[in-house]
Order: sequence, then C-alpha cells, then structure tokens
Amino acid sequence: MSLLLAVPGLAQQRVNSQVQVARQFWLAAVGQEWPQAYRWLTPAAQAQLSEKQFRQSLQPLRELVRQFGPVIDLYKLGYRLRETAASETFVAYSFRADTLAHRPYFQLDVSFQDSTARLVKSFRLVKAQ
Repeated sequence: MSLLLAVPGLAQQRVNSQVQVARQFWLAAVGQEWPQAYRWLTPAAQAQLSEKQFRQSLQPLRELVRQFGPVIDLYKLGYRLRETAASETFVAYSFRADTLAHRPYFQLDVSFQDSTARLVKSFRLVKAQ
C-alpha cells in the first residue's frame, strides 16, 4: 500500500468533472478535432451516431466559430426536470464574443445520464429565442 502512495497519480486518479468533460468535448468540436470530441460520447450515443454523422451534425458549428471565434465560456449548468423521465444533468457553454449580449445567441449544450456520468449523453447547439 505504501508503494501506491509513493507514486504520484496511482493512489488518486483525478476524474474530470462534468463541467470539464463538457468543456473538453466542445473545445475539441470547436477545433474540428472530431475523433477527440467523438470519444467523449457515451457508447449508446456512439451506437446511434457514426463518426461521419457526428461530424455532419456539427457542421453548423463551423459558421458559429467563424462568427464568434473559438473561445468558449461556461454559461450555465444544472438539471432539466422532465415530467415523463428522470432529471437530466446539463452543462451549457457560450462563445466568449457572444457573452456581451444580454443573452448569448447560441449555447453549446451537453447532457449527461446523471450527476455521476463522465461521458456526454447528448449534445446540441441551441439558438436563443
């Protein structure tokens, strides 16, 4: 046991928070690093969406990056309460250049299965209404 404690990283492996996972997912997507972003999806999400479909679903993101730049900031996080299903943890980012508006024009949203999940269940680009 003392051997584990003597080697940094073996005794305690830090697990990314959901905010960090969401940020890493969106930074990879914003940077068009599709395979890296795709790896953050749950196996169920990957089963529903091939890498090619994933890349195609995020094509609108390219124009947003041209318009607002690649820098993103945390916008909000919380739980979505649904009448028919269990609550869903979500994290939303916005483009930094878009944060000067009263509300951002777009949110980069991810949902997680629950508060302990560390893979992205779903993602979407949300246009403000």
